[in-house]
Parts: sequence; structure tokens; C-alpha cells
Amino acid sequence: MCVSQVKCAARSHGDSVTSGATRWSGRPSPASGFWNRFHTACHARVVTGDTAEPQGRVPLRAVARVTLDDVARRAGVSAATASRALGDHPHVAEATRHRVREAAAALDYVASPEASRLAGGPTGRVAVLVPHPSRWFFGELIEGLEAELRAAELDLVLFRVGGPEDRRDFFARLPARRKVDAVVVLAFAVDEAEHARLASLGVAVVAAGGRVASYPSVGIDDHRAGRRAVDHLLHLGHRRIGMLAGGDEQRLSPDPDGRSSAWRAALRDAGAEPDEELVATAPWSGEGGAEAMARLLGLSTPPTAVFAHCDEMALGAVRTLRRAGLRVPEDLSVIGIDDHPLAALTDLTTVAQPVREQGRRAGELVVDALRGSAPPRVPPAEMLPTHLVLRGTTAPPGAAR
Repeated sequence: MCVSQVKCAARSHGDSVTSGATRWSGRPSPASGFWNRFHTACHARVVTGDTAEPQGRVPLRAVARVTLDDVARRAGVSAATASRALGDHPHVAEATRHRVREAAAALDYVASPEASRLAGGPTGRVAVLVPHPSRWFFGELIEGLEAELRAAELDLVLFRVGGPEDRRDFFARLPARRKVDAVVVLAFAVDEAEHARLASLGVAVVAAGGRVASYPSVGIDDHRAGRRAVDHLLHLGHRRIGMLAGGDEQRLSPDPDGRSSAWRAALRDAGAEPDEELVATAPWSGEGGAEAMARLLGLSTPPTAVFAHCDEMALGAVRTLRRAGLRVPEDLSVIGIDDHPLAALTDLTTVAQPVREQGRRAGELVVDALRGSAPPRVPPAEMLPTHLVLRGTTAPPGAAR
């Protein structure tokens, strides 16, 4: 898959998608890095992620209407010039375009769906908000989502909303981003202000990778997945079980406490009071897991097994253990959640979740909404099944040496 950047007046949203939007052309390129993962499935055109008018299918709440004339007056231009500036017309001076966009942002301008239909109907574009597009989990969600949208002849527009500053900037500019018919939020929670900004678009909003606000969503039951992992360790005879908890400072998980509550509940059900000393919180990454495991090894009485919130953290823990001269699972058992491709290669015991299928089902929800099959006002979250995958990193405590 060849990736080329598209000029976008919006602020850059990170190093992976530097312009805020990326066009996928579908041509193979060995230099396309992470995005090569889409070479067999991704042929969608991903166009500029700036401003335009979508077809309003599922309005989320009524908002006060600011007109194009208001924007034009504030910017000191005609309504026709304001329209061309907001529509990325090539024959508009950059200074004028910037002034009009500033005026639109200041007024929280949102073009009416009726005007959009008169201007040419639906855009055929779906905005996808993703914190970390370079990470495996988000890449899998995008791949499943894109396949479903492509089959419906819809284009995908990626917006990276990773760090707090990027996120604040994106949502501050959001009311003017009208070149989409729907929005998909990938695996991060939104606060009240962000929810209101999304509502101001007046388009369908769907979540993938977990429940987000009251939007139609597809994910897994994090508590149940965590119980599968911890119950497995308990059944092997472990009672001093540590937890490598994924940090959630940026609200990257819609349900950050589901897996942690599973650890506590499973231990209590087994008659073992959870020891908070055995909880090490770190970023959702291999390095984070490695650092958290080192902290647990520094305890006077380390755990005999650890439950990691994700496979990448679990693999980082295995690295720390081996560098410390400990054997896995003879000296300490490790289990994660995801079934990351590296889990099979490294013989990691894990709880598998169907990540790509979550993206695909979210795509189906989007297509249904755009075709007029609107979901209920407060739809239930669709939970896909998880299952335990037994491999070589778990064993009873004090296994044969």
C-alpha cells in the first residue's frame, strides 16, 4: 500500500499521520512501513480531513445554527468566498482561507445537512478517530473497518488524536469538520465536552474496541476477558498473582477498570484478598510491561504469576524475567490478553479477542446508519466472544525444574 500525504489545513495530529489525513492509493510500496499491513485489504481513498458538509442521518442533539453569512461577515469576505475557502477550493488565497477558517472555528460553524444535499449530496466519507494508528490493536481495528466501508464504496478519513494537546486541538476544531457522513471512535473514552462536539456534527457516531458514551459500539467484555486470564492462573494453583495494569492517563480505554476489577474479583472468589502491592501500572506497551515487571521483582516476596492487561505488556514482562535469569513458566507464569501475532511466535498464553472483527462490525453499523437503518436511541454494546489460548508461559507454581 502506497501512502501519500494530502495537504490539510488542520493542525498536524502526530508523527504517524502528519497531515491529519492520509490518502491510500492501493499501490504496493516497500517503504510504506506500518501501512503495508493493509496491502491486501485497503483500497479506500482517504481524503483530506478538514471541513465540509455531510448528510445528516442520525442527529444526536440540536445545536444553535450559525450561518455561512455569519462566518463571511466575521471574516470580512463574501458568502461565496467563505464557501470556497471552507470547501478547499484551489482559487482562494491562503491568507483568506486561514481567516475564514478562524472565523468558522470561533463561531463553531456547522454547515446544514440540507445545504450539503443541495451542494451535491452525501460525501461518501467516514471519519475515523484513532489515538495510535501505528499500534497493532488499532491497525487491526482499522483493517476490519476499512474492508467493510470499502465494500459499501465509502472512503476512510483518519484523524490521529493521540496526545492531550493533539486531542484538545482536534475537538476544538471539530464543528467545522464537515466533510464526512459518519464518525467512528476507536477504543478511547470521550468526556462530556468531546461528546458535545461530536453531537454538533449531526452525523452517525459509532465506537469500535469498546463502549463509548451512548454510541452504538462493538467490543469485548473486558471484565470477562480478565476473569478468563486470572481464573486460569488460579486453577493452576497460583494465589500470589501480580497484575501489570495498562495506564490510562489519556483515556485510551473505554473501560479502563474492567480488567483490573476482574483481577480483584477472581482473587476474592478464590478466597485470596487482592494485594495492591502486586499491582504495577505502566503504559500499554512492551517497554511498559518490562518496567512494571521489574518493579514487581523488586518486592520482598515477588508474585508466582502475573496477569498483563495486554500481550505487549506480557511480552515485555517475559523479557525482564529472562534477563533476570528467571525461567518462564518454571519460576514465574505470565498471561496476557489479545492474541497479538507475536503471542503465537513466543508461545505466550493469552486470552484472544477478535480485534479485526470488531472493526468490521463497526463498519456494518456505519453502513446501516447511512442507509437509514438507525440504531436505537441508547443502543446496547455488542460484545464479541473471547477465549483462552493455552501455550507455554503458564504452569503450576513450583513446576518441575
